[in-house]
Amino acid sequence: LLHRLDVRIKLLSALLLISVLALSRSYPPALAGFAVGTALVIAAGLDWRSVGRRLLLVNSFVIFLWITLPLCYPGSPLFGIGSIAFSRDGIMLAALITIKTNGSVLILMALIATSTVADLGYGLTKLKLPDSLCMLVLFSYRYIFVIHPEYQRLLRAARLRSFQAGTNFHTYRTFGYLCGMTLVQSHHRADRVRQAMVLRGFQGRFHSLNVSTIGMRELCFAVLVTILTGTMVSLELIF
Repeated sequence: LLHRLDVRIKLLSALLLISVLALSRSYPPALAGFAVGTALVIAAGLDWRSVGRRLLLVNSFVIFLWITLPLCYPGSPLFGIGSIAFSRDGIMLAALITIKTNGSVLILMALIATSTVADLGYGLTKLKLPDSLCMLVLFSYRYIFVIHPEYQRLLRAARLRSFQAGTNFHTYRTFGYLCGMTLVQSHHRADRVRQAMVLRGFQGRFHSLNVSTIGMRELCFAVLVTILTGTMVSLELIF
C-alpha cells in the first residue's frame, strides 16, 4: 500500500508525524510515534535486516548522548561510580531522545524510502516548492554517483605516485588538491550537462513518466495520519 501511495501524501504525512514527534516532551506521545513508525514499516513490507542496519547507524550517534547526558544534565543522581554521579533526569532525557530518533527514522523509511528520488522530486514540484530546489535534489542524486568515481580516480592516481596518507601538512595539502580538482571537474561536467540539456530543448522543468493522482486510497491514509497525529498531540497535552 505505502509503495503505491501518491508521493505528495507521503511527504506531507511524514512531515506532520515527525514534527509532532520531534516536539513531544513526554514518553506517551514519543512511544506512540515509535509505534506508528513500526506499524508503517510493517505495512511497507521492508526488509528488517536493512531496517536494522540503518537503525544501528543512527544509534551509533545516539549512544554519545547516553555517555554525556547522564553526566552533564542536572538532576537527582540515580547511581554513581566512585565520585562520578549519573543523573536520573539525564538518563530519562537520553531515553526519550532515543525513542524519538528511532521513531522518526522508521517513519522516514516507511514513507519516504518507499518512493524513488525521481518521484520525490516530482512530488516536491507538485507541492509548489521552488523548481530550482527540486532540480537540485534530482541532480545531486543523479551525479553523486558520477562525481565519486572521479574522486576515486584522482585518489588512485595519487597513490600510484607513492602518496601515503598521514597526519602531516603534505597529506592535508594533497587532499585539498584532490577536493579542489573534484570541484573543478564537477563544474566542467555541469556546464557540459547544461549545454546538452539546452540542445535537447530543456526549459527548466522535468516531466515525470509516473503521473499519479490523489484518490480515495490517499484520502483515507491522510485521514488515518491526521487521527494518529491528533492522538499524539492529545497524549502530549494530557501527560
